[in-house]
Amino acid sequence: MYRARLWTMRQYTGFGSAEATNRRFRFLIKQGQTGLSVAFDLPTQLGYDSDSQRAEGEVGRVGVPVSSIEDMQILFREIPLADVSTSMTINATASIMLAMYAVVGLTQGAPLRALRGTTQNDILKEYIARNTYIFPPEPSLKLAVDIIEFCAEEMPLWHPISISGYHIREAGANAIQELAFAFANAKAYLNACIERGLKIDKFAPRLSFFFACHSDFLEEIAKFRAARRIWARIMRDQYHASNPESMKLRFHTQTSGETLTAQQPQNNVVRVAIQAMAAVLGGTQSLHTNSLDEAVSLPTEESVKIALRTQQIIAHETGVTNTADPLGGSYYLEYLTKRIEDSVFEELNRIGKLGGAVDAILRGYIQTHIRENAFRQQLDIESGRKKIVGVNLYMDNEAYRIKVHKIDPLTVRRQISRVRILKRRRNNRKTQQNLDKLRRALDSEENVMRPIIEAVRAKATTGEISSVLREIFGDFRPKAAF
Repeated sequence: MYRARLWTMRQYTGFGSAEATNRRFRFLIKQGQTGLSVAFDLPTQLGYDSDSQRAEGEVGRVGVPVSSIEDMQILFREIPLADVSTSMTINATASIMLAMYAVVGLTQGAPLRALRGTTQNDILKEYIARNTYIFPPEPSLKLAVDIIEFCAEEMPLWHPISISGYHIREAGANAIQELAFAFANAKAYLNACIERGLKIDKFAPRLSFFFACHSDFLEEIAKFRAARRIWARIMRDQYHASNPESMKLRFHTQTSGETLTAQQPQNNVVRVAIQAMAAVLGGTQSLHTNSLDEAVSLPTEESVKIALRTQQIIAHETGVTNTADPLGGSYYLEYLTKRIEDSVFEELNRIGKLGGAVDAILRGYIQTHIRENAFRQQLDIESGRKKIVGVNLYMDNEAYRIKVHKIDPLTVRRQISRVRILKRRRNNRKTQQNLDKLRRALDSEENVMRPIIEAVRAKATTGEISSVLREIFGDFRPKAAF
């Protein structure tokens, strides 16, 4: 199960415009990048076009705006999709973004079977930690399974879901809760796929996970080691998988944005390096290192380069990739790994008694535990029990000036104009016909990936496709604040 190897190095990018992001992609490739990651802006994540009134003030702010196939084509211009691996931070509208990516690949001459990458597509953690959901949990789960089923048949090199502990941890969970809540969500997806009629060994080998790495060096290494054992046990003992590939934990790690400080931001370079080393020693297969300025603003090109170089120094200068599981056998690490493993299974049993992850989410059980732990952590910082250099320890009055990346308002106006022009000059009759086909597919409960791909080909926008989904599924509104 353990192999000494390098990991896929990634840097998130995507803000301001598809053109700016494309330039960043090409810059990273020249710097030796081996994988691309794109985060989409909030309107795209919530199913609104850039020209929507609801998108005002948010276009391109925390990711790249993609309202149509034309935006996706600009985003990957001069980047051969058959030769790169692309990870996409997208959930509620993951089916739409994957459809657009697939169409761009096909336009380039790359068959679907050659496309490599990941759609985050973990909608359950949105109800827990991020709140960028659109539809109620049940139909959202159906859309997630549609992607898993489609990729199992048509895109075998694609990871159709990245089940995320990262956002759960960043919202305030501890290491044990991060794993337990993520694996509880994973079991919900597994159950939904099996109910669809999918065979466990058909789709499980392409499932992936996404974890955070904080600064408690030994605990984080033990966490990743425990996660591998937990997943293998779940797949073998609870789902009776027979293919060893189904039992392997494939995971991406991102260093913790929550631990970065606006005070003395240069210290963040050290924090990121320590966290990245812990992830590598824990066996991550894919890694993103945060930039030093992310507590203040979107990262500059210079800070992104430092973050990438951090990975490259670990990979090529430290020798830690020469052996698998380099800290295995350490008395304390083995003890800590076992303690985390046992604690996670105890929490999974409690969630199981509530009916599983979906019921636990709807009852507010998971959200309440994250909130309580986050409150305790903040009290520890304010009291000084948890020490943070530059915040409550070794503080100084020196003003630290760093370059702040700002979004050019002109790029936002261009993006809005591009969407409006597309809607005027496309064949609107053909677009509407394909949206009607999607509506009929939703009524029949068939897999919607093919109808969405055809709607994308007809230049239907993210907002228009999402509107059809909203019409059938409705918008989710929690009955009460958890």
